[in-house]
Amino acid sequence: MRKAGILILTAILGLASCKDEVRPKPKAFLALEYPKAEYESADLACPYTFEKNKIAELTPSGKNKECWMELKYKLLNGSIYITYQKIDNNLDSLLMDAQQLPLQHTIKADVIEGDVYTNEYHNTYGMFYEVNGDAASQAQFYLTDSTDNFITGAIYFNRRPNYDSLVPAADYLKKDMRHLMETFQWN
Repeated sequence: MRKAGILILTAILGLASCKDEVRPKPKAFLALEYPKAEYESADLACPYTFEKNKIAELTPSGKNKECWMELKYKLLNGSIYITYQKIDNNLDSLLMDAQQLPLQHTIKADVIEGDVYTNEYHNTYGMFYEVNGDAASQAQFYLTDSTDNFITGAIYFNRRPNYDSLVPAADYLKKDMRHLMETFQWN
């Protein structure tokens, strides 16, 4: 009888311990893979040049705007838009506009970080802004030579912003944008 009691007690404890514990699922991101970036010089009839990813298609952007470009990434369904302006005693206003543009995303952005960029060898000075969250643009930059030329760039995707879904593509384009800045030269 004692063996039967122990056997019944063991069976009850065994069944009682088989509850499904509720655990929160860990956050996950899409495991998308994109081709390794290969860069080539962008052939432009503009006062600047840079290296672009070979998968990006370079097209003119902006009606009647000389040297405004779009780097289209069809695989990622996004683009890097580049705008160029000649400085005409308006560097202060160009800088103010370029610095305020990322701040327009503060409503949807979780974090906006700015990094100063300086390349004295190529005479390029500016900022790179990384935007995290459901903002329309995930990164922006501006570069200038401080006397004659001013350029801005911004990443946009052709879909409604959803940061969790955009992270892999946004990270890929941010790396390309940084490479563009690092290889940028005034003609």
